[in-house]
Amino acid sequence: MLSRTIGYAAAAAMLATLAACGGGSSSLDGTTPVTAQSVSVPLSISDASSEDWSMIGVEILSVAFVPQDGGPNVTVYTAPNPAPVTNLVQLDNLSEVIGQPLVNAGTYTGAIVTVSANPGDVQLVTASDPEPGFPVAGGTAIPATAIQIQGARGGTGSLTVPVNVRFESPITVASGQVSPVDVEFDLAHPAFIAAHAPPAGGGATVWAVNFNGPVRHRPVRDLTRLVLRHAYGNVGNVAADNGSITIARDVPTRPVVNPETATATGQSLTVLADASNGTLFYDVDARTSATLRDFSSVAAALPGKYVRVAARYQQNGTLVATRIWASTAFSSIWLSPEGHVAHVDAANARFVVDDESGKPVLIAVGGGTEFYFRQPQSALADTTPIGTGPGFLTAGNLVRGFKVHVSVVDPLATPLVAQTVDIETARYDGRISAVTGSGFKYTRSFRTAFDDYSQTLDYIASGTPNGKDSAGNPIMGFKYWDFAYPTLVTSGSAAVSSFMSATSGAVNFGGTIGAVVPWGVSFASWGDPADASGWSAPWVVLAPVPLPLGFVTTGLQSDNTFTMSVPNGTLSPVIDVSTANGSATLVYQVDRTNGVVTVSAEDITTSAGLAALTAGLATNAPVKVYGVAQADGSLRAYVLSYYTGTAPTL
Repeated sequence: MLSRTIGYAAAAAMLATLAACGGGSSSLDGTTPVTAQSVSVPLSISDASSEDWSMIGVEILSVAFVPQDGGPNVTVYTAPNPAPVTNLVQLDNLSEVIGQPLVNAGTYTGAIVTVSANPGDVQLVTASDPEPGFPVAGGTAIPATAIQIQGARGGTGSLTVPVNVRFESPITVASGQVSPVDVEFDLAHPAFIAAHAPPAGGGATVWAVNFNGPVRHRPVRDLTRLVLRHAYGNVGNVAADNGSITIARDVPTRPVVNPETATATGQSLTVLADASNGTLFYDVDARTSATLRDFSSVAAALPGKYVRVAARYQQNGTLVATRIWASTAFSSIWLSPEGHVAHVDAANARFVVDDESGKPVLIAVGGGTEFYFRQPQSALADTTPIGTGPGFLTAGNLVRGFKVHVSVVDPLATPLVAQTVDIETARYDGRISAVTGSGFKYTRSFRTAFDDYSQTLDYIASGTPNGKDSAGNPIMGFKYWDFAYPTLVTSGSAAVSSFMSATSGAVNFGGTIGAVVPWGVSFASWGDPADASGWSAPWVVLAPVPLPLGFVTTGLQSDNTFTMSVPNGTLSPVIDVSTANGSATLVYQVDRTNGVVTVSAEDITTSAGLAALTAGLATNAPVKVYGVAQADGSLRAYVLSYYTGTAPTL
């Protein structure tokens, strides 16, 4: 059985949406006057999930846009000093607003995202219960000496990695329109975090972190559908008309302290009350709640308080609060576990959430616990519970891998009892089977047996809106795409039959490994007409399966195929490598020399790159492949790594 050492939900996830909301009269630090050419551009960051990590912490120092006319780059975000640590794992298909920059009107072709790269600037903490075969125990903080950041530049103490991101198409910033920008840090990319474990006596395992390749642009088709991570801050003032509040953005202190304290970012956000549907307001100190359509009833008490805000974008770029938690202490609004569900024990009405420190937090479900599913495109649905009490668990509606944010009844209780559970993403993944014209089945196995699930999902109804295509035309009904080609979406009336055909293949390695079958990832939706009281699949990403580290049995042939074997397998199936421009297999040379690991991309669309790969795929050479099963029994390679220098341990 194959181990899923990388969570492929990233294919479905936006990883870094550069966003800002509303207008305003100042830049990030409030000192630069607005010119007639300055336009607000949505700026936030988001990310994908990873089953093996509870924290992948990075420090984003700046973001600059690259003008189409060749002029100087335009800095749209500069981090405060010290730069806040962003935990990419918490941004699973979520966006996090990080500022309100004003950008000069114009057309931009790309962005340069600068990440801090000094020892300790990238923080890695394993999940409490990583997958079988993962080389580090749960809840382990990887020491800085074992993390090597690829492409670092500069001197000691000021090392950075500038990441060049080319926009899929030029972005035009103009007055009167909203132009969100999405930059994706792909946690699921096999080259993002690569572990190199040498043979005995060869040194310690090295974790190579590579930002070049896994960071890319992805267009935002509909701003109102972005699911935003809860924002934290200190209320500065309530607007004179009581319609909005302005908060000074705060982030938690890193490394984690107890009780948690706030670190100011120097940035601010303006958030509106929902005048039509009402904003749910929780006074954490008084343990009361109310529905507000403006802030008049709390205007006198709010300034100076800490708040946690669940908000959604409107089409014009303004933020509207769906729920607000308020307290005089930052630790009170922060002490509400946020993370991925690690275990679900429905029989005992409880589940476990991994927090950012890798600590498993036990959550009990009481009769009054309310479950919400974030649906920002529908204001009413976003504030309406989808279930209450232990019955939600026994019905199988919460599974391992969901991203949740829990608010508790009493932060001093043991165990904590959930007041509300925000399901921010409902991720199902696994082996795809039983594919019919109405739905399919995901089968997933974990280290802990009671977390296993076999879930049948119906396709969403053919008349359900499902985003937009690359031309801006609305998509209705189910869609799917290949992880390798996220812009080539199959949708429309033929999408289901095409999906049935695309999931019919298998690759047989024999032995205890057996067949590699299609694997997919979906973020489910709730309450679709296809299943009014349950989860449905709006889309599927066909994800490349990571094969165990194996050996080349027959080197690269003239038709760009080779064969390989894996431990505990008895057969050597064909691996198909593509050299076509735009769809070439992503190839990486991983070299370990004198304890230093270097990850280098090889462009096999060139003769030099193909020659290097041919040499690297010598008989018996170790090789790591991620691929998708084909109907002819071969495996189409999406990512391939070959090794030089000290060989890795199988």
